Amino acid sequence: MNGRRVLLGVTGGIAAYKAAALASRLVQNGAVLDVVMTADALRFVGAATFAALARRPVHTSLWERVEEIPHIALARENELVAIVPATANTIAKLAYGIADDLLTNVALATRAPLVIAPAMNTAMLEHEATRANLATLRARGATIVEPGVGFLAEREHGAGRLADEDALYAAIAGALARTHDLAGERVLITAGPTREALDPVRFLSNAASGTQGIELAREALARGARVDLVLGPTALEPPAGARTARVTTAREMDAAVQARATEATIAIATAAVADWRPAIVHEHKVKKTAGAPQSIALERNPDVLANLGANKNGLFLVGFAAETQAAEANAREKLARKHLDAIAVNDVRGERGFGPVDNALVLLWGSDGRKDLGSGSKRELAARLFDAILALRQAQADEKP
Repeated sequence: MNGRRVLLGVTGGIAAYKAAALASRLVQNGAVLDVVMTADALRFVGAATFAALARRPVHTSLWERVEEIPHIALARENELVAIVPATANTIAKLAYGIADDLLTNVALATRAPLVIAPAMNTAMLEHEATRANLATLRARGATIVEPGVGFLAEREHGAGRLADEDALYAAIAGALARTHDLAGERVLITAGPTREALDPVRFLSNAASGTQGIELAREALARGARVDLVLGPTALEPPAGARTARVTTAREMDAAVQARATEATIAIATAAVADWRPAIVHEHKVKKTAGAPQSIALERNPDVLANLGANKNGLFLVGFAAETQAAEANAREKLARKHLDAIAVNDVRGERGFGPVDNALVLLWGSDGRKDLGSGSKRELAARLFDAILALRQAQADEKP
């Protein structure tokens, strides 16, 4: 952690005093620490405590040193924001994008990883609003350090106690490590469906939304990669830091991928590319008349993933397989046939997994390599997938003579 920039946000809960010990540990391990305290946090612990531990000024207001625009400066200078403890009120603000003090302004402005350590009464923690807010933040990629069970300030025993110092430190250290593990990498991601026109208003396509690919792009950026995102038709917005090429058809996607593949070190193909396209595209809308076509002649589209697999040149290539039967068997066949390094498979019966919903993935490689990535939000799965890809690539490199 030597020299890494960390912002510690302290909010107004009784556990605020424990944040001082965490601050001391971070500094002892080499972190350059900025501390932002809310007005209510100052009711529990004085700013002087954190200033002495960090050997840096403590920030408490948007209106201090306004010429520096403090919330933007702090958001950009720090590599990670950790909010310890995080009250129910602060968690709700973060979930809804409310920025009414310095800390919430920093959290809204930062693109750095966010670590949140809830601490509150059991009833507040278990309230459906708090649970929904934590789920929202988790889905956006925040690391939630689960509170412990124990003696609470209300002389009660239950869940809601701030996680212990070791767990807090490990979560921060782990999130920091991920911010650099793709530094120097160029990651190419395909996402979304393709559309193949029949006439000006009709097309062949599928239910893919691009959500998983967009979350993979967001995760890769957070880990320090340069990202090329080739994105099919979707209403979703890609992350601002990605170099995004918007395409419509399979042929456009193939051309865009080939133009970017030579620079990539890792490619992840999540796009649901149409295998076929109409052989004839009508100039005008086909009317429902007696002479209207009763069948549609189709032509084969280029296989974007197979084309990448045929010319990898050191590229670590990961495919996706959306299956409705014999999921892993079909995925392993695709893995071998398209010369992939790994493939992520999910069961999409009943259109499960499409759109901004929880999903489940299994990563396969080689003849029998398998890792169950479990279920969760697509941002959570993006993080697990990159962890698995990097571990697998390193293991394969270690096996080479």
